[in-house]
Amino acid sequence: MVGPYRGLFSTPGAKGFVIAGFIGRMPMSMLGIGVVLLISALTGSYATAGAISATVSISYAVAAPLSGRLVDRYGQARVLVPLVLLHGAALVTLMLLAEYDAPLWTLFASGVVVGGAATSLGSMVRARWSHLLGRSARLHTAFSFESVADEVIFVAGPALVTGLTTLVNLYAGLILALVSTVVGTIAFALQRGTEPPVRPAGQQSGSPITIPGVALLSCVFLAMGSVFGSVDLTTVAFAEEHGAKAVSGLLLGAFASGSMVSGLWFGFRDWKITLRQRFVRGLAVFAVGLTPILLVGDTRIMAVVLFFAGLAISPTVITGYALVERLVPGHLLTEGMSWISTAVGFGVAIGAWAAGRLTDTFGPSNAYAFSFGCALLAVAIGIGGNTLLRTPELATTEARTTAS
Repeated sequence: MVGPYRGLFSTPGAKGFVIAGFIGRMPMSMLGIGVVLLISALTGSYATAGAISATVSISYAVAAPLSGRLVDRYGQARVLVPLVLLHGAALVTLMLLAEYDAPLWTLFASGVVVGGAATSLGSMVRARWSHLLGRSARLHTAFSFESVADEVIFVAGPALVTGLTTLVNLYAGLILALVSTVVGTIAFALQRGTEPPVRPAGQQSGSPITIPGVALLSCVFLAMGSVFGSVDLTTVAFAEEHGAKAVSGLLLGAFASGSMVSGLWFGFRDWKITLRQRFVRGLAVFAVGLTPILLVGDTRIMAVVLFFAGLAISPTVITGYALVERLVPGHLLTEGMSWISTAVGFGVAIGAWAAGRLTDTFGPSNAYAFSFGCALLAVAIGIGGNTLLRTPELATTEARTTAS
């Protein structure tokens, strides 16, 4: 199983941008839960904590396609460095405002800048792989590896930030997120040898979101992001309700562990069915896997349930990015992938806000029903519009399959 992944790193420059990209995007699993833990501890309200976390996510979601377009036009290095420095300064401001009990609106204002200046570093890494490997079979393995790397981050990140926040200091988790994103992003940006070329001036018009398949994928990932955002917040409240708030990061880590394991397996296999068939089946398994989450009242059992619920995440995400890579012209690739990040960001914001309200009103166990409903919505959208995901390559493959 390791063989195909090891072969990726024979590509010149791959090790450097993969390691830097991994460090730089560590905060994607730490920032939201770090803000929730900090604000809920200071205000005693999960609704307020969810609202501020949602503000960060919405701001990021709005800005991600713009930063992706700027990267396509001016290159990764020229855009990433100033943005990550602004992001770091805004995150420091947010923590200082929280420390000195500033008016609540100032926390929301700083959250807007924190999210707006954040970058979709995962999209930048995938764009480098696409630039280096083209549409060879190794690109599937590369995207699978990056999805596994994302899940490693989602295993380690919540546990780290929760442990640091609850056992060391309220601000320790966010400080680690700050250092990781600034150091990793700058190190990534400075590696110019593997950077994709900028978009020619004559190819600036149009946006990938106008492509029907990309629009459909964005809607699906909006619903999936709502699952992620609501599960994150509800699980923290669930653990606290059962007197084990410090293990909330481990519960979320179990969710990501299932995705990590399935991602390794998914990337290793040589698939015969089409990308859109893989995508639809992954969505269906995702919804089925979340069903038991509504029935659990013990943290140990919840860890097992979350692990199995996470098994469908990586295959679905890997296939989604692969579909974008097929649907979007090369000179718009970074922006196209950023739209997936935008959709997930909006979904996380909706999920965090809704889960905060539902948790305060009905309790965390009942709030999980929202997560399950969003998973069903993702399946309905994906199945209902899956014909929009056909590309010329996919159409040819399907025709051959039918003929045989």
